[in-house]
Amino acid sequence: MSEILAPAGNAKCAAAAIDNGADAVYLGYRAYSARAGAENFDGEALEEILKKAHFAGVKVYVAMNTLVKESETEEFVKTLLEVWNSGADAIIMQDVLLGRFVHERYSDIVLHLSTQAGVCNTEGARFAKKCGFSRVILARETPLAEIEKIAALMETEVFVQGALCTCFSGQCYFSSFAGGNSGNRGKCKQPCRKMYSYDRNGFEERSYALSLSDLCVAEEIEKLKRAGVSSFKIEGRMRRPEYVAAAVRYYRLLLDEGTEKEKVAALSDLKRTYNRGNYTKGLAFGQDKRFLSRAVQGHIGERVGTVKVLSGKYYVEGTFRPVSGDAFKILRNGREAGGAAFVGSTERGFYISSSARLLNGDGVFVTTDTAVNQKVLSGEKRIPVSLTLRFCEGENAVAECGDVRVFSEDFLSHAQAHPLTTEELESCFLKTDTLPLDVSFEKITLEGEVFLAKSRLNALRRAFYEKLFRARTEICGRCYAFQPIPRSSRVGKNEKTALIASDFKDIENIDVAVFKPDDYKAEPPESFMRGGFEKFIYYPAFASEADLKAVERLLKTTGADGIYAENYGGISFAEDKNVKLFAGTGFNLTNAVAVNELLKESVVAYYAVSKELDEREAAALGGEKAFLLSSGDIKLMDLCYCPFGKTCASCDKKRVYTLTDENGRAFPVRRYVSAAGDCRFEVFNCAKLVGRGLAGMGKLLDCSAINDGGRAAAIAEDEEAQRAFYGNYTAGHRKKSVL
Repeated sequence: MSEILAPAGNAKCAAAAIDNGADAVYLGYRAYSARAGAENFDGEALEEILKKAHFAGVKVYVAMNTLVKESETEEFVKTLLEVWNSGADAIIMQDVLLGRFVHERYSDIVLHLSTQAGVCNTEGARFAKKCGFSRVILARETPLAEIEKIAALMETEVFVQGALCTCFSGQCYFSSFAGGNSGNRGKCKQPCRKMYSYDRNGFEERSYALSLSDLCVAEEIEKLKRAGVSSFKIEGRMRRPEYVAAAVRYYRLLLDEGTEKEKVAALSDLKRTYNRGNYTKGLAFGQDKRFLSRAVQGHIGERVGTVKVLSGKYYVEGTFRPVSGDAFKILRNGREAGGAAFVGSTERGFYISSSARLLNGDGVFVTTDTAVNQKVLSGEKRIPVSLTLRFCEGENAVAECGDVRVFSEDFLSHAQAHPLTTEELESCFLKTDTLPLDVSFEKITLEGEVFLAKSRLNALRRAFYEKLFRARTEICGRCYAFQPIPRSSRVGKNEKTALIASDFKDIENIDVAVFKPDDYKAEPPESFMRGGFEKFIYYPAFASEADLKAVERLLKTTGADGIYAENYGGISFAEDKNVKLFAGTGFNLTNAVAVNELLKESVVAYYAVSKELDEREAAALGGEKAFLLSSGDIKLMDLCYCPFGKTCASCDKKRVYTLTDENGRAFPVRRYVSAAGDCRFEVFNCAKLVGRGLAGMGKLLDCSAINDGGRAAAIAEDEEAQRAFYGNYTAGHRKKSVL
């Protein structure tokens, strides 16, 4: 069965999802939710929504999908057990290694792996399954062909509607290094929605250069269904109930084969509740022309007409008839020119007012349609129940539905006058109090001249529906108690220096080299091949089947010791190829439980702790295999698309571009070529990282966008020299951890 999974940022959104046909909802708990800005749910509110959803036959998945620090692990597990014991149908987690720890101790808990874990190939899915996850929520960048392969291995969940992150899932550190608000901790401030310019011809003008349109796979959902996808996910825990309602209604019609007229109307309603960029099909189907929303960042709604300036007033001719409270956005040549409000109607159109000076020909888009909002929120899901009633003189009255059966307290007596009728029984049991039921009667047996006081009949009805509610909502057998987390220390020190680069010419004094190709189809440089250091091939966070074949070829060509992986899929890959694994910063290792679970894997040679930790937090995760990013580039984002809209014919194909924000800060953007020949991009921080690392932990230098890797390696121990060399520098999170 195909599941429609809807967001529930609050109780009203949950109700909107349930009433419009969602099969499941996902929501955040009061802590550890990747949408900390949503209202989320505490214990009492969660209990209420669990009962409402379960009574309606709707599942509830609770997102506890932030990274967990060492100081939080005990409280996290206790909270997770509290949520599970309350009746959640699944827990969504980001940290796959912490998830394995939970699964090994509390095996009945159903775990879904968050999209933040970045599963995009079968290697990642296999490791998730090995760790006890029953479902993977795939990275939004996963191509359709890969989705089908993963779906053959395990249950998959795929986004079909809503906002898209510009960075590959789980690898965005832009908000973290811009202001200490980590997206991996649910605190993203969305710097990707601001204005930037590129140093490329045709892209010098400031625009929303990193902002993506909203996803709407629409009719393409059939391809996902044929690929074996289990759950179709609607993004939007920060959005309003009318958006949730409209999105669920639209996808319900698509899956239930609604008429073409119904689907067109439902898509129109959806656009009017939220529409950024007029929608893209998403990267599962390849980058389309609407993928980027460079001109307009927010909600544009749906076009309803064009401005005509008549005697200084703004008139819109068309069939749409607004009402008080409706609002509009005005676009001129694709860019926002201002907002507008409804003033009054005429026979052939309507007037609007705006604080901006509007021009003839400006496009008018409705962004708040009061009538649509009322329509999509008017639905109510009523649960069908078929009752059997038996009222026989001299017996206890019986009301039943399935396994639920309730008897009257006393035998039914003979009526002296006005015996009970079938119509009276139906009228009584059609009253369901507050329960949203659609009652029918399978059989009503009424024998003899039966008397039952109206108060007793009503009491029987109430007792029956109370028992029916309990039967459908009661949680049995969930009483997991917290087990103390064993503490095991990692011994030894690591005094090695590792360096990430695409060329190792003139680089000395390093122990470990990580070759990061500029082109995965090209041959590796001689400087790497002949270097007297341990050799690792860079396994990118987003790795397609073609990329993995290229990595395997490079391993054979270079005789490298192993891979430096930014993704959990690297564990399965290293095991299959019998090579060593250097777990990179993309593993987001933030707690000792995850580190200890990782070290159970025999292929692990080294690991890098999260670059979002401060010195104290990082030191707690040290050991003889541990590295800390100490200096050089700080990668903020992986872009699995072309930010220039695939304008390949006019592209200058530079290795490093510059992305400049409104404050003049310049962010290097490295371009590289995938094994399939597509360009991908990495955005690095505007300031280089300086520091000497921590005693007892290896130094990891990232020279991805630095031309002189030799100089960077030579000054790895000299922070003052680093400052002089880099010019613009930062200490990162060394002294102040992320929120």
